[in-house]
Amino acid sequence: MKYLIAGLGNIGPEYALTRHNAGFMVLDRLAANHGFTFSFEKLAFVAEWKHKGRQFYFIKPTTFMNLSGKAIRYYMDYYKIAPENLLVVVDELQLDFGTLRLKPKGSHGGQNGLRNIEEVLGNQNYARLRIGIGNNFPRGRQVDYVLKPFSKEEMSDLPLILDKAGEMVISYCTLGVQATMNNYNQ
Repeated sequence: MKYLIAGLGNIGPEYALTRHNAGFMVLDRLAANHGFTFSFEKLAFVAEWKHKGRQFYFIKPTTFMNLSGKAIRYYMDYYKIAPENLLVVVDELQLDFGTLRLKPKGSHGGQNGLRNIEEVLGNQNYARLRIGIGNNFPRGRQVDYVLKPFSKEEMSDLPLILDKAGEMVISYCTLGVQATMNNYNQ
């Protein structure tokens, strides 16, 4: 069984610890915890990992958040990944900070990275793991909020949240979407 796990974010040091990079952060934490590394390839930073008879392909698109679909489509084709074996890890304004929610499919919910993936793939039939970043910002300041680093308080909680999200990624690939939702969705 092969899986493509795409963490969404924006490349560059100025975005490294911003809320919009939660998807990148989950994949980086998984790599640190399990000893695999990313290398720069076409359209993405890419890593491979084998675990419990499963082949994991991780990508962090270098196309920036709003064009993530291009890299995902490329690597789905390159690795011959079925849509049901795609998991997108993404930040979510509509969930309180630290809330994790796995869904087997659904709308983009206004998230531009998911909107682009939907446009490129032509459907919404892929799983997504949403990382709650909260929505504590004044009206009209959404862009500033998502591109701002996590607060000191949030940073202290982030390692546990990223570890749990990593567990969910592994569970999705080894136990399936329904079991993972039953065990982890809050």
